[in-house]
Amino acid sequence: MTRRPAATSIRKRVAVTTAVAVLAAGTVAVGAGVAGADARGNSAKKSAKTVTKAQVLGLFDQWNAALQTGDPQKVADLYAKDAVLLPTVSNNVRTDRAEIVDYFEHFLQNKPVGTKVESVVNVLDRNTVIDTGVYEFALTDHETGAKSTVKARYTYAYEKQPNGKWLIVNHHSSKMPEG
Repeated sequence: MTRRPAATSIRKRVAVTTAVAVLAAGTVAVGAGVAGADARGNSAKKSAKTVTKAQVLGLFDQWNAALQTGDPQKVADLYAKDAVLLPTVSNNVRTDRAEIVDYFEHFLQNKPVGTKVESVVNVLDRNTVIDTGVYEFALTDHETGAKSTVKARYTYAYEKQPNGKWLIVNHHSSKMPEG
């Protein structure tokens, strides 16, 4: 004698099966919606305005103008909070604002005026760019008044911040080995 399940037991199984099917279908639909949104978001990002080479080169001009103020705080304002500075005339790697300000307190005493000699700009994406090349600094010794020029290689890595401002996240500068 086989026993037939009670009607309520069958209804429970049907309800559970239906619920699982609805949940699975909903998950697939949500997943497809998220994937579609991601694809639309990526294409929207690709079509967003990319920074131009001229704009990137202008970031150096802003930095150089900040040097001309003689205010190390204004120069440090152009660096991201977690920026790294490998400076030209210091053996110390600078990894926070206080260290960056300290470097520029000393460097600015020589009244540096930078001029780019050669520049190569790489736009990595709409929020990240690299400017690398060679620049020269006209310096005036703060003790003797003697003038000199230092030629150096440089790399600036910039990131566009959520507020739209470009900040230096990595700056490496080293004196040219030959003169």
